Amino acid sequence: MANGVEKESVLMMFSDEELREISGVKRGGDYIEVTCGCTSHRYGDAVGRLRVFSNGDLEITCECTPGCNEDKMTPGAFEKHSGRETARKWKNNVWVIANGEKVPLSKTVLLKYYNQASKHGNGSHRSHNGRVCHRDEFVRCARCNKERRFRLRTKEECLIHHNALADKNWKCSDLPYDKYVSPLHLIKHLSSKF
Repeated sequence: MANGVEKESVLMMFSDEELREISGVKRGGDYIEVTCGCTSHRYGDAVGRLRVFSNGDLEITCECTPGCNEDKMTPGAFEKHSGRETARKWKNNVWVIANGEKVPLSKTVLLKYYNQASKHGNGSHRSHNGRVCHRDEFVRCARCNKERRFRLRTKEECLIHHNALADKNWKCSDLPYDKYVSPLHLIKHLSSKF
């Protein structure tokens, strides 16, 4: 039953019409596989097989030379493996053949589910090196030596953080505070209204 659901989800991912222009399409159990590549000005084209899974994951098996055994690579790792001079732009540098021309992945339907495929659904963010990071920053107090968190969600919050970072004598008391309301006080306040 699970395999039937997986096959149906792959069939529902992309219609035949969407994939008609792309060369080398194969449908697997829970993925679509297409021929892809990345061009290096120094080494030429590195060719591989891109698998787009129903959960949005992308995986490339490299076929650059007969002896290459690189498989299950991310598109970013494939771009680096190909020797591309301007790495970290894999959405534009990794291509597929559509209508006889090299077309960047960013201009195809293959990335339709990629952004929705987050392995960390708790709101964490990944940096360029793949490590999980947060959007907040810390500044150490010159007086008590504690690190204080700065939220970086708005321009004002970023400005406050940068000013604190630039001040060598920054203290906790310089931190603008949000008005804190204790849960007990909030309950008393709300119960008095009713």
